[in-house]
Amino acid sequence: MIGDCDIKFVNKEITPFGGLSLFFKLLERCHFDEHLEQSGIPVQGSNRGYKPLQLILGLFAGVWCGASCFGHLDVVRYDTALCKLLGWERGADHRAYQRYFNKFSQAVNQRVFGELFSWFFSELLFDNYTLDFDSTVMVREGNQEGAAKGYNPKRPGRPSHHPLLAFVSDIRMIANYWLRPGNTASSSNYLSFLEDTLSRLRNKTVGLIRMDSGFFTKEILDHLEDKHLNYIIACRFNNRIKYSLTHEHAWVEVAEGLEISETTYKADSWDKPRRIVMVRQEIEKRPQAAGKRVRQLELFEDGNDFGRYRYSCFVTNLGLPARIVYDSYRGRADSENRIKELKYDFSIDDFATNNFWATEACGGFIVMAYNFMSLFRHALINSDKKKFLKTIRYELISTPAYLGKTKDKHILYLARSLKTRQSFLSIWEKLKDFSLPYNTGKSQ
Repeated sequence: MIGDCDIKFVNKEITPFGGLSLFFKLLERCHFDEHLEQSGIPVQGSNRGYKPLQLILGLFAGVWCGASCFGHLDVVRYDTALCKLLGWERGADHRAYQRYFNKFSQAVNQRVFGELFSWFFSELLFDNYTLDFDSTVMVREGNQEGAAKGYNPKRPGRPSHHPLLAFVSDIRMIANYWLRPGNTASSSNYLSFLEDTLSRLRNKTVGLIRMDSGFFTKEILDHLEDKHLNYIIACRFNNRIKYSLTHEHAWVEVAEGLEISETTYKADSWDKPRRIVMVRQEIEKRPQAAGKRVRQLELFEDGNDFGRYRYSCFVTNLGLPARIVYDSYRGRADSENRIKELKYDFSIDDFATNNFWATEACGGFIVMAYNFMSLFRHALINSDKKKFLKTIRYELISTPAYLGKTKDKHILYLARSLKTRQSFLSIWEKLKDFSLPYNTGKSQ
């Protein structure tokens, strides 16, 4: 119960998000504003419009603070302390963001994000990296352009978008993002997407590409081999692959309840056979095992095996032992964590407009906000654990503060306990010395 107290008001300009100062300092040290202008970003048609930089920074601030739709961006608009700290005369209404993103088109998106992502990754020192490709489903509630019924395992029959994403596994960042209609297959537009992604990561060597079964097609396999790229791709289960899995006798146990074998397989459309690594996991011993049950009883010679295992198999051009191939592919599961962060912590699937390319543009900038957050985590937080945004939001961003002023500059007074001040100051001091290019520690 609240004790006896009165309510009074003060004129101080107070913000609940004083910790954002750290993240805007990072953007400043990266010269993000300069590169944003050089990217060919659309300009406003009137001097009365908000500057593009303010709108993009406002979007960054909103998603970092927890905004989950355009309407929630008003949290930035009404934060007068934050607006003054950033040099804005006034904060933008959430409709201003929607109007601005309507200026984007397919060609503009390709130009702007091609430039921004190429610049960003050129400033990160890493090489011989692992590139993961995945797709996800974004359910739509309205009449958004491109929303259509398609693959939607959680909400069947609901209109959705089906974007493609590429992840640099080694540094936990996102190299590319394309929005697609909801009735698009996983492998559609993939070859163009692959080439676009590699162009953004130019002058760096791809060590390995990993993909799920949605990319298990002849065209993709041929293209990767023509480019001399190493790959591991989960196989789509057709009857011939099911037969190979369930009639294999040369299983080698590598852990309790986990057995591995390998074979060669040539689909009718393939020009040559390819190596297949097969995995089965005993459900009783490994109840959380990934993979699929094979339910066709007639495929089994031994009826006792029916339903006993979960199976997985992978096509690869690597010459490594089968166990290492399997362990290498398992690392791809981290891309699912990146997608969860984008959806649950950055609300990327809730920032949708009726304009398809506007929605893609907004999503592209949210991915940029994600990458800067990942850079912040990587370079400035001393922790073995890679904290999620929700943790960073709680520990750093949500810091009450008020804005003061001396003769020549603003001062942000932060409300932090004595125990936590040092960690905050430590990050601030690191930011003073931070500059690009940044060595991720993954260079070889």
